[in-house]
Amino acid sequence: MDIIYTVVLVILAVTAVSGLFVGVTNDAVNFLNSAIGSKAAPMRIILLVASIGIVVGTLTASGMMEVARTGMFNPELFTFKEVMMLYLAVMLGNIVLLDVYNTLGLPTSTTVSLIFALLGAAIAVTMVKIGRDPQVALDSIGQYINTARAMGIVSGILISVVVALVGGTMVMYLSRILFSFRYAKIFRWFGAAWCGVAVTTILYYVIIKGLKAPLAGTEFLEFVNANTALTVAGMWAASSLVLLGLQLLKINILKVTILVGTFSLALAFAGNDLVNFIGVPIAGLDSWRMASESGDVNMMMGGLRESVPANFLLLLGAGLIMIVTLWFSKKAMNVTETEIKLASAKEGEEKYGSTMFSRSIVRAAVGMNNGYKYLLPERARLWVDRRFEQLNAAERGTEHYDLIRATVNLITSSLLIAFGTSLGLPLSTTYVTFMVAMGSSLADRAWGRETAVYRISGVVTVVMGWFVTGLGAFVISMAIGLGLMYGGTVAIIVISALALFLLVRSNLRAKKKDLDATAADGGWLDTSKDSREILEQCRVEVRDVMDRVTNIYNRTMVAVMKENRKALRDLVRDSNELFYSSRDRKYAMMPVLQKLHGSDIETVHYYVQVVDYLSEVTKALVHITRPCFDHIDNNHKGFHKDQVHDLVEVNNDVKKVYDKINTMLSTNDFSDMEHVMHMRDKLLELIGDAVMRQLRRIRGSEHGTTKTSVLYLNILNETKTMVLQSRNLLKSQKYFVTSGGLAEE
Repeated sequence: MDIIYTVVLVILAVTAVSGLFVGVTNDAVNFLNSAIGSKAAPMRIILLVASIGIVVGTLTASGMMEVARTGMFNPELFTFKEVMMLYLAVMLGNIVLLDVYNTLGLPTSTTVSLIFALLGAAIAVTMVKIGRDPQVALDSIGQYINTARAMGIVSGILISVVVALVGGTMVMYLSRILFSFRYAKIFRWFGAAWCGVAVTTILYYVIIKGLKAPLAGTEFLEFVNANTALTVAGMWAASSLVLLGLQLLKINILKVTILVGTFSLALAFAGNDLVNFIGVPIAGLDSWRMASESGDVNMMMGGLRESVPANFLLLLGAGLIMIVTLWFSKKAMNVTETEIKLASAKEGEEKYGSTMFSRSIVRAAVGMNNGYKYLLPERARLWVDRRFEQLNAAERGTEHYDLIRATVNLITSSLLIAFGTSLGLPLSTTYVTFMVAMGSSLADRAWGRETAVYRISGVVTVVMGWFVTGLGAFVISMAIGLGLMYGGTVAIIVISALALFLLVRSNLRAKKKDLDATAADGGWLDTSKDSREILEQCRVEVRDVMDRVTNIYNRTMVAVMKENRKALRDLVRDSNELFYSSRDRKYAMMPVLQKLHGSDIETVHYYVQVVDYLSEVTKALVHITRPCFDHIDNNHKGFHKDQVHDLVEVNNDVKKVYDKINTMLSTNDFSDMEHVMHMRDKLLELIGDAVMRQLRRIRGSEHGTTKTSVLYLNILNETKTMVLQSRNLLKSQKYFVTSGGLAEE
């Protein structure tokens, strides 16, 4: 056998390991979010339970090669060489797809990318195969491709998205009506029975979805299938009694139920979704073995239709890689954070913006709610509203949602997946768990008038990203498949090297992004500290931000006068980071204010003022750097010599004022406040005189171009705003540190 096929096999192995990292990173959200969002247990306990579920799931996985082997194409019509090119195109296409989507910041779905990458690569190989055989017509492509299966999967995705959203909404609504947010009292009476339903659903899900393959043909599974109602009733009774006993022992059975659900979803994820990550490479390994035994690279691959048990060591190794990724991948936690924030009732800076579609949905919902008020009797409506009365900040704690909603997410997801699996529907755990979580958030009134528009935009973005993933995987894998089939060995080497380069670059870029984010968030407040430590951290943060403002402003003036485009581009980036971090600080103000509840009310008031003025200063700085860069970037004419002279004077005086302000902020000695006010007044007079001179130049003949004049006046006006806001900031900072007991004695 040609050595190139062994090289292809090695490439498939490398991409398999990469696929495991990526898969867990993207799909860990399926089984972690309910436990993390409700803080049912410490993170290490949650990860430990999920890890055990992954180990059990990988060791019980079997029959998972069907999609990679025969799901999208008929292998008996393809030769070994064609199948290996097909599989290589799928794995390399997924790497390219991941790099493109990470660059654009779009969400991905491993299930969809696998299915459509297989379809695209299979069509590419088939087109080349038909093109080389003049006796085969192009319309016979349907004999090679399982298009019906692909359409079945797409329809299954559409159905699961809608059903999961509706199901999560209905179950959450009824559960909240039963328990309300203050559920402790009524839960003592009905909690064991209700959690018994959850545990029964989860156990049935494990049997049907997670352990269906290893239990196939056993008397136990046959009994369960023949006596479903009796089995379910028995499991519910036994579960309820056990949970009641735990409840009498003062054990929180909601947390126990959530951890059981986390285990079951992790088990099913590893046992069933593992095909998304290593199914294609293992199918390639089996193909290589068959060709090696026969010695014929042109042999037809009908042997792929035979069910071959997966290698135990390969499954165990895959499971260990998944566990390591789960524990140490920061990106996995970031993906989890996306769904948790979309499901949270907490307000703050939203990740997604507003769209016309989301605004229309919210307006329609508000209209329907107004109609509902007229249809339902007032007493009934008030009773329902009381059941949905939210907890205050002190009662709610730090979790994003309570244990009731976390349990509902697990119950509904497990029930829908088990039911769909029993009907043979091609459901995706990613779609179901995500949409159930969104439906329960909607029913739980977590999406209020302040957040609904942004949350709906986020959900639509994620859902559309799934389908765009399919299109991208199809096109990229088809293009790579055509290149491999026509280019031969040279194409294999070149495309593989390019894909591996993109893989390495993507990982390095992700690490750099994490480091940049850490550096940008260096001044972020740690609310775990006590009140005085937070006050001191606030003081240091203000000083550091003002130092950066001074530096960026001075460098901007020099760069725009020298028409240094590169320097201005970097300064725009720096000023944007400063502005966005200041804006985020305003949205994060509530947790800080709650932490400062023991401080004097005036101290808290001055902190609010400091944060607001700091945001205004950075906003004015952005309004200077951006127009300067745009002006030079568009190759507009530079400043006239008289304008340069005036700007140099203004910049020098601004530096003097800011050096004095920064010294006072650094030392907490505000005795020179009056002197700074005098310097500020002289600077404002200088800016006013510069504006008047420019207006006289405009009336004359040496005013320069219109665009230059507009930029010049904009710089002066924004500088004036920045200095005025800095004066207000200094005054509020003085009162803040004095009332907080931080002033120098």
